[in-house]
Amino acid sequence: MNRFLNKTNKRISLGGAATLMVAVALIGQLIGFWRSRLISTNFTKFDQGASDAFFVAFQIPDFFFYTIAAGALGVAFIPILTDKLQAGDRKALWNIASSLLNLLAIVMAVVGIIIFIFADHLIYILAPDLSPEHKRQAVIIMRLIAFNPLLFTLSGVITSIQQTFGRFFFFAIAPLFYNLCIIASIFLLKDSLWVIGLGVGALVGGVLQLLVAWLGMLGLKFRYRPKINLNNESFRSVLRQLPSRSLDQGIDQVNSMVEVNRAQALSAGAVSSYSFALTLMNVPVMLIGNSIATAAFPRLAERLSQNRSDLMRKEFLQILRAMLWITVPVVIVAFFCRGYLARMIYGDVAPQVALIFGYLTTAIIFRIIYAMVSRYFYAYKDTKTPLVVSVLAIGLNIILAFSLATKESYDVAGLALAQSIVAVVEVTILVAIMLWRDHKLFHDLDFWSGMWRIVGVSGFCMVAGFIMLQLYPLGLNDGGITVAAKVAGIALVVFAVHMGLSSLFGLREATAVFDRIKRLIGKTIRF
Repeated sequence: MNRFLNKTNKRISLGGAATLMVAVALIGQLIGFWRSRLISTNFTKFDQGASDAFFVAFQIPDFFFYTIAAGALGVAFIPILTDKLQAGDRKALWNIASSLLNLLAIVMAVVGIIIFIFADHLIYILAPDLSPEHKRQAVIIMRLIAFNPLLFTLSGVITSIQQTFGRFFFFAIAPLFYNLCIIASIFLLKDSLWVIGLGVGALVGGVLQLLVAWLGMLGLKFRYRPKINLNNESFRSVLRQLPSRSLDQGIDQVNSMVEVNRAQALSAGAVSSYSFALTLMNVPVMLIGNSIATAAFPRLAERLSQNRSDLMRKEFLQILRAMLWITVPVVIVAFFCRGYLARMIYGDVAPQVALIFGYLTTAIIFRIIYAMVSRYFYAYKDTKTPLVVSVLAIGLNIILAFSLATKESYDVAGLALAQSIVAVVEVTILVAIMLWRDHKLFHDLDFWSGMWRIVGVSGFCMVAGFIMLQLYPLGLNDGGITVAAKVAGIALVVFAVHMGLSSLFGLREATAVFDRIKRLIGKTIRF
C-alpha cells in the first residue's frame, strides 16, 4: 500500500499530467455516459418528470458550491501556493491551506443547513411547473445532497494543494467514484426508492470522493492547523480574489438555473433531454479543454513566479494550438454522428437529444478555447476580467434563452443555440483583451502557420465526414451494434484523414504522435 501511494504521489511532468488527466477524464466520461444511459432507460423512458426532478434537485446545491467555494479551488488558490513553494516556505503554505480549508468548511456547512431546511421552497422557485409528486421527489433528493457542496469543497481544497506539488493522480480519479456510486444506486435502490435512490447514491459518492481525494495528501506531510489566520497577507490575497472568481462561477450557475426553468416550462422531459445533450457536449470540453488546461495551469503560474513571462507566453500558445488540433476531428465527428451517438447512448429520447446537441457543437470549440484562455488571466492572478466578461455573456445568454427557447421558435434547442452564440462572443472578447494587454502574445509566426494548416486539414476532414455519412446513414431499424460500427467507421476515416494530412502538412502535433507510436512499437518488438 505504501509503495502504491508513493508511486501515485510522485510529481509528474506537464505532458504526463495532461496525459493522465485526459485518460482518466475519458474513463470518467464513459462512466458518465453509462450513468446517463441507465437514467434514461430506467427513469426517463417510463416517467420523464422523475428524471427531471433528479436534474432539478442538483441546481441549487451546485449553485452554492460554485458561487462560494469553487472560485477558490485552483485559480485563486494555486498561484498563491506556487509562490510559497517556489520560495521554499512550506510552513506558510500549510498555514494558508489550513485557513482556507477551515473557513470554507464552516461556510459550506451553514449552506448545507440552509438547503436542507428550505429545500421545498427552493424547488418551487426553480421549477414551479413540476407535478406535486415530482416536486416531492426533487425536495427529498435535494435534502439528501444538501451537504455535498461541503464534501466537494473539502475535496477541491486538498486536490488543489496536490496540483501545486505537481501531483494529479488522486485529483483525477476521485470524481470517478461519485458517478460509480450513482450507478450502483440504480441497480440497488431503483425498485425500493425509485428516483430518490439516485440521491442516496450521490450522497454516498460525495463521501467516497472525499476519502479518495484525501489519499493524495498522505505523501505530502501536510501540517493541518485548526485555525483561520486572517492576519496572513497571502491568505487575505486569496480572499480578495475569491469574490470575483466566485461570482463568475455563480453567474454560470444562475444561467444554468434559468435554462432549467425555461426547459421545464416547455414540456415534460425537456430538462432531461437538454441535460443529456449537455453531457455529450461536456465530454470533449472536459477531455480536451478542462483536463489539459488544468494540467497546464500550475506550469503557467510557475513561469510567472519565475518572472519568465516569455516562456509562459510561448507555452500558452503551444498548448492552445495542440488543443485546437485535437479538437478539430472530435467536433467534426460529433456533428456528423450526433444522431448515432444519441441513439446509442440515450435510446428512446435520442431524436430530441440529437437536435439539441447539433446546436451545441459550435459551443464545444469555444468552450475548449475558453478553458485555456481563462487560465491565462488566472495565472496573472486576474479573476476580475473573466468575471466582467462572464456577466456580459450570461446576460446575453439569458436574453437569447427567452427569445429562442419558445414553442414558436426553436423550442428547447433554442437554449443550445444561445449557448453557442454566447461561447463565441465570450472568447472573442477575452482574446481581444489579451491582445490589448500583451501585444507580443500572438506575434508567434509558428503559431499562426500551424493554425492555418489546421484550418486546411479541417476542411478535408469535413468532406471526409460528409462522404462517410452518405455511405453509412443512420437507419430507423439499426441496432446498437450496427450504430456503434457506423460511428466507429466514420470516426476512423475522419481521424485517419486528420492524422495523414497533418503529417503531410508538417504539423508538429502529428509528428509527436507518430514518434510516440514508433517508440511504443519499438519497445514492444524488443520485448
